[in-house]
Amino acid sequence: MHTSNGKLLHWVAVMTLLLFAAGRATAQDVQTNAMPGTDFSKYHTYKWVAIEGGTHPDQIVDQEIKQAIDSQLAAKGMTKSDSDKADLYVGYQVAVNQEKQWNAYGMGGGLRWGGMASATASTINTGTLVLDMYDPTTKQLVWTGRVSKTLDPKANQEKQNKNLNNAMAKLLKNYPPK
Repeated sequence: MHTSNGKLLHWVAVMTLLLFAAGRATAQDVQTNAMPGTDFSKYHTYKWVAIEGGTHPDQIVDQEIKQAIDSQLAAKGMTKSDSDKADLYVGYQVAVNQEKQWNAYGMGGGLRWGGMASATASTINTGTLVLDMYDPTTKQLVWTGRVSKTLDPKANQEKQNKNLNNAMAKLLKNYPPK
């Protein structure tokens, strides 16, 4: 009976670990920050600008990212402009990081109870997008946000666009800051 309880505890521990790792891998991590004292009510128009030295995807993904952000900003009453007289300059950059995930599997009672266990490694690609907003008159960064999410290379374009739109909605949920 002791072995049976030990096996159960082992499986509960392994499943908890795997569920935690799976939840961590699919969650979106969002962080934002704003310049203290900034009056965001004065910003009504924005212009896209390139961030010097920033990493950008191909033209198709670039357009998809900008459309997702444009949609969120439009919902907040902002208007996109090509004029240098826009109230805000908006730019982004992206990065993809790779990390190893270890998946443990146990059979029997695990090593402690004489069973067998194994682990496999897989590579997880995590995409990060940083969105910056600058006041062109003061030439200062007034708002920045970062969103990270595990990328699924097997997802079709429709699913990728849905994930992108959801990520931008979460990123800009609290913009403008209160």
